[in-house]
Formats: sequence, C-alpha cells, structure tokens
Amino acid sequence: MDHLSARQERILGCIRERIAGAGEGPSIRQIGQVVGLSSTSSVAYQLGRLEDRGLISRSTSSWRSVRLGT
Repeated sequence: MDHLSARQERILGCIRERIAGAGEGPSIRQIGQVVGLSSTSSVAYQLGRLEDRGLISRSTSSWRSVRLGT
C-alpha cells in the first residue's frame, strides 16, 4: 500500500481524536478547520480516498458516522 500524504495523516488523526473525545466522527467543516482546508469538497475528496483504501468507513451517508478501518 502506498504511503499516506501528510494531509491524509492529519485527517486520520483528527478523526481518531474526535471519536475518542466525542464518540462520533467530526463534520467535514471540522476536519477542514483542523487540517487547513477551507473547501469542503477537498475534505470530502480526501475522505473518499481514505475510504477507498479501507482506512475509514461510514455506516450512513453522513461523515459523522465515519469509523476507522482495521
């Protein structure tokens, strides 16, 4: 598997921290604020790439339902 980009690593870290602290995944806007992306479509693109790689998954269409992969 290819290495993750620094941005993808930061997004995964943001998701881990939010799930550990709040019990649910962060919103796209919250992720964008943490990693320095103002475009929600850019955040959604990165999340889609992480989901394609099996590193995260969603139980609904909402990104707040994101779960970390194994």
